Amino acid sequence: ETDLNMIGEPTNILNQDDFIVTEFELNQNFPNPFNPTTRISWTSPKWSYQTLKVFDILGNEIKTLVDGYKPAGSYSIYFDASQLISGIYFYQLKSDNYTATKKMLLIK
Repeated sequence: ETDLNMIGEPTNILNQDDFIVTEFELNQNFPNPFNPTTRISWTSPKWSYQTLKVFDILGNEIKTLVDGYKPAGSYSIYFDASQLISGIYFYQLKSDNYTATKKMLLIK
């Protein structure tokens, strides 16, 4: 029989300083490929005006997910593509002098 009780104190506790965001970063959506929802996450090192938009393969804007000021931190948002057809889509984060674009695949 295995004893699953923890003995002693947990180790590798991270303090708040370990989570300071130092740069913008747009992460790959997960899951990818997806059907019909996926999570898009990013980090922001400072208070700034941010937009996160989804585009189709032709560059047409499909949806604006974020459009406003955000404080420094880590963020994630779910994108529901249930009304879209299968295919390749792009999502783009813009803020100040930062722009990043990633590709995602919707398979129905």
